[in-house]
Amino acid sequence: MRGAAPETAASAPTGKPAAKKGAPTEKSVARKAAPAKKAVAKKAASAEKAAPAKPRAGGGATKPAASTKPAKPAATVRPAKPAKPAKPESRLAMIRRARRINRELAEVFPYAHPELDFRNPFELLVATVLSAQTTDLRVNQTTPALFAQYPTPEDLAAAVPEEVEELIRPTGFFRAKTKSIMGLAAALRDDHGGEVPGRLEDLVKLPGVGRKTAFVVLGNAFGVPGITVDTHFMRLARRWRWTESDDPVKIEAEVAEIFPKSDWTMLSHRVIFHGRRICHARKPACGACPITALCPAYGEGETDPEKAGKLLKYEKGGYPGQRLNPPADYPGRPAPPAPGVAPGAVQTPSGAE
Repeated sequence: MRGAAPETAASAPTGKPAAKKGAPTEKSVARKAAPAKKAVAKKAASAEKAAPAKPRAGGGATKPAASTKPAKPAATVRPAKPAKPAKPESRLAMIRRARRINRELAEVFPYAHPELDFRNPFELLVATVLSAQTTDLRVNQTTPALFAQYPTPEDLAAAVPEEVEELIRPTGFFRAKTKSIMGLAAALRDDHGGEVPGRLEDLVKLPGVGRKTAFVVLGNAFGVPGITVDTHFMRLARRWRWTESDDPVKIEAEVAEIFPKSDWTMLSHRVIFHGRRICHARKPACGACPITALCPAYGEGETDPEKAGKLLKYEKGGYPGQRLNPPADYPGRPAPPAPGVAPGAVQTPSGAE
């Protein structure tokens, strides 16, 4: 219409609503939200550092970051020093130990004695020859009948061999032993006036008599010192390291250098007593031994005291000894006579009147 006034620019529409006065603009809102976003981002970053690494797909753990510090070299392992070997015992120390053993055994066996029954040198000589390869007990159960039948060298030299064999059969090797004792009886009759000689050189010339038998007779019938190297003495002398030899003559010579001559006879009895009662060949009773502190071989046998006590023999184990007529100071019980022979009776050979 002609009369209408034209519209001015202020009133013309712009497509946006007019901003109210005092309302926040988009820029101002963005500026306020920016610090909050930064704070959230910092918190998230710190949470990621503190959180443990998640395992990778497939179960593998995340490897830790390699240290930048250089690894210390491994310490060198020095080989252990070998143990020093035990200092070998000097000869002087061995002699002192050996003599102390003898003194200790003298206290343990003050009643040590020859374990063959005899009334004179002739009976001791014959009994010692018969004791080869058998026990003294078996000899002691055999000789009463033998000496009742043949009390002198002249009687035995004139005996019938078969009758002597029958009498000594229980001792074993009776034929060879019969030849020996009848031969020595004849030699005593013919060469020594029916008497046993008191010299080593004369004794060892008799049939069946060696150095061991000669020293038994000399030491116990004549009072001449001597070392009796029987199987027990040999075993213990080696166990105690008095010698390394297994030759009886060498053992005798080496032991003779350790002890004074006056000790030889009783030393022999004590060592043999200890070997028969405590220090056995197969099962030594180490746990019941009175000289363990002096024995280099301690531990070869039973060390438990209770078990070792059951291995003791003769009077040490509460059993009878080997002699039917032991010395008065012997603390054990006498040995029983031969089976079938009443105590105190004289055994006679079968077929004898």
